[in-house]
Amino acid sequence: MSVNLSVTSAPTPSVPLWQQLQLTAQVLQAVRGGASATRALTNVPAALRPGVQSLLFHVLRVLGQAEALRRKLAPRNPPPPVDALLCTALALALDAEQAPYEPFTLVDQTVEAAKRQSATRGQASFVNACLRRFLREENELMQSVAQEPVARWNHPRWWIDRLRKDHPQHWQGILQTNAGRASMTLRVNTGQHGWRDYQDLLVSAGKSSVRVGEQALMLRQPCHVDALPGFSSGAVSVQDAGAQLAAPLLLQGLSAPTGERLKLLDACAAPGGKTAHLLELLQASGTAADVVAMDIDAERCTRIDDTLRRLNLNSSTVTAQVLVADAQAPAQWWGPKTPKTLYDGILLDAPCTASGIVRRHPDVRWLRRESDVNQLAVIQAGLLSVLWPLVKPGGQLLYCTCSVFKAEGQDQVAAFLRHHPEARLAESPGHLLPVAAWNPLKSTDNSSQDEAIDHDGFFYALLQKSRQS
Repeated sequence: MSVNLSVTSAPTPSVPLWQQLQLTAQVLQAVRGGASATRALTNVPAALRPGVQSLLFHVLRVLGQAEALRRKLAPRNPPPPVDALLCTALALALDAEQAPYEPFTLVDQTVEAAKRQSATRGQASFVNACLRRFLREENELMQSVAQEPVARWNHPRWWIDRLRKDHPQHWQGILQTNAGRASMTLRVNTGQHGWRDYQDLLVSAGKSSVRVGEQALMLRQPCHVDALPGFSSGAVSVQDAGAQLAAPLLLQGLSAPTGERLKLLDACAAPGGKTAHLLELLQASGTAADVVAMDIDAERCTRIDDTLRRLNLNSSTVTAQVLVADAQAPAQWWGPKTPKTLYDGILLDAPCTASGIVRRHPDVRWLRRESDVNQLAVIQAGLLSVLWPLVKPGGQLLYCTCSVFKAEGQDQVAAFLRHHPEARLAESPGHLLPVAAWNPLKSTDNSSQDEAIDHDGFFYALLQKSRQS
C-alpha cells in the first residue's frame, strides 16, 4: 500500500489562509475527477503540502455532509471550481469544536480565495452569500440533512448499503471508525529489540506508546520517522497492527526439508512492508530462506529496495530478490530457459477496493464505484488461479486484502475452495474489521493499559495444499 497519510500537520501559518483554501479546493476537485489524493497533492508546492493535506483530509472525512449542505444552499450545481471551494469551506465550518478557524475568518478568506483565481472570480459574491447564509441558518440546515444517509455517515450510499448487507451487526461501528484519523503504529524489529525495550527507548525520546500487537506499538502522538529511535538502522518500521499479521500467518507451520532453504514469494509486494516483516522473522529465527518480492510497478519496486536497504536484512541465511513482473503472467518471470519454481509459501496481498483503510486514505470512499468491487474480485480470482499451482504440495498461500467487503474476502475464498478440493482453509482471522483504540482528538487516559486494540480492516485466509496433490 501507499505511505501512511494519516499523520496530520497543522495548516501552514506563514501562508495566507485564502491560498491554502484555494489549493485544498483544487485538490478536492482533482479527487472528484478521479485522481487519488496522493497523486493530486504532488501538484501542491512541497512547502505547502502538509498544511493543504491536513485541510483536505478534514474535508474528505465530512464531504457527504458538506455536499448535502451545499445542495440546500445552492440547488443548482455551480461550476466545479466554485463547488469545490464552497464544499471545502462548509466542511471546515461544520464542527465548531474541531474547526481550525473562526467562522467569519473562514468566510472572509474563502471569498478572498474565490477572488484570487479566474475560475471562481465571477462567483465570489455567490460564495459569500452561501456561506453567510450557512452561518445564519446553521442549526436549521444541519437538521435538514441529518437523516440523509450519505450526509450522516459521509460515505456513498452504495458503500453504506453493502456494509449493512455484509456486516449487519457491525456496519455502524465500521463507519464510525472510518470517520476518525488513523493512529501511527510501529513494528518493532525483534531481531534488534524486544517490544518493551523499544518502548523504553521511545520514552527516553519523549514519546508515549501502547502495545497493540505482538510486535506493534501505537504512538499516542504521531511524529516524523526521523524522530523514531533507530529508524534509520532498521530497529523499527511504520506498519498498521492488522497488516503485521500477514508475515507470521504465512510462516506458521512452514519448514524446509533438512539442508534446504524455504522458498517464498510475495506476489504483490510494494511498498515492501510485509516483505520486510517476513525477512525480519526469518532472520530472527535463523531460518534459511530465499524471498522473491514482486510487483508490476517498477517505480513502487524502488520503494521495496529502499525499505530493504534501510533494514539491511540480506544475509547468508536470508536473501531477498526484488522483481518487476506481473503476478498474473508467471511465464514472463521465468523465460523460456528458466526452470519453473515452486514455493513453500506465497503471500498474495491482492489489489482491492481498500475499503478497510479509509481512516488512512479518506479519499478512497469517494474514488471507488460500486462496479469496482466486482471488477477487482475478478482480478483477485485470477491471481489465486494463477498462483495456486506455484505452491508446492504441502505448502500454503496466504490470501489477504485490505477490504471489509465480503466479495473480496469470505466470498472469494469460498468460491476458490469449491473449485480446489486439494486446498484446505487453515485457522486464520477471516474478516478483520477496523477498530480504533481511542480518538486522538479527544483526551482519553489509557496510561494504565499495557495493550490496546487498534488496526485497519483486512481479510486473511491461509490456504494449505494437500501433500498428495
